[in-house]
Amino acid sequence: MTAHIQTDPRSNLIGSAWMTAGMALFALEDALLKGASAALPIWQILVLFGAGGTVIFAAVAMLRGTNLFHRDVLSRPMKVRVLFEILGRLFYVLAITLTPLSAATVILQATPLVVVAGAALFFGEAVGWRRWSAILIGLIGVVIIIQPTGDSFSALSILAVLGMLGFAGRDLASRAAPATLGTEVLGFYGFLCIVVAGLAYQFWEGAPMAPLDLHTSLHVVGAILMGTAAYSALMKAMRTGEVSAVTPFRYSRLLFGVGLGVVMFGEQLDQTMWIGSALIVASGLYILWRGRQA
Repeated sequence: MTAHIQTDPRSNLIGSAWMTAGMALFALEDALLKGASAALPIWQILVLFGAGGTVIFAAVAMLRGTNLFHRDVLSRPMKVRVLFEILGRLFYVLAITLTPLSAATVILQATPLVVVAGAALFFGEAVGWRRWSAILIGLIGVVIIIQPTGDSFSALSILAVLGMLGFAGRDLASRAAPATLGTEVLGFYGFLCIVVAGLAYQFWEGAPMAPLDLHTSLHVVGAILMGTAAYSALMKAMRTGEVSAVTPFRYSRLLFGVGLGVVMFGEQLDQTMWIGSALIVASGLYILWRGRQA
């Protein structure tokens, strides 16, 4: 049975508020994980963060009587989703811990552009030349930010791009995932993938487990709570208002992420960052508008 989604202006307003709150929580999650990286190896952060989220979504599933081991979990779309979830989470956490938080956050905003392109290529969705042009312009914005031919280019900036591509692949696979799998099931396996990503990265990083002091523990626990709350707020937003009305507020994450980068980590924004950000956001909003017109 499909729940009825109200589309009156008040529902759209509430849904937009949920979306904005979710993006603020995601930005706080990123900042807390970056803060924890000062004392913990990256693989340990991934394992602790993933384990905490897994436990929370497992508890929610138990309270709701949801079967976490439904046979559809082994469907092909879910296997693809798991692969991209691992890649996306691993590379994005590497990006926010090894590169400026503001830059990683901005590059992440290109995810919807790649999702639209992927939907056209793999699902046969109609995307006209105007939206293809917008996708190209948005990707040019990403190139401007990472400056692959500039003197200030760092190979580490590619981490955010790989994380963004991983999340785009995850979102595309989620579209094809069986409808029998609810939010708590997807959340459970999503956070479980982070544990797998952390254990796999341990072999590359080779760092020993670090002791947890109170300050670092608060960072990790805070990130877990922010991450699970953000995920729930996102789902609430998508189920409260019209998708076309609430989705543009995803870009508020850029404001929160950049703001936290500047305030908490003393990051500075140069002209290329502003130009690239403007191209990415403008392209994304135009694609949403064209999709609604269609």
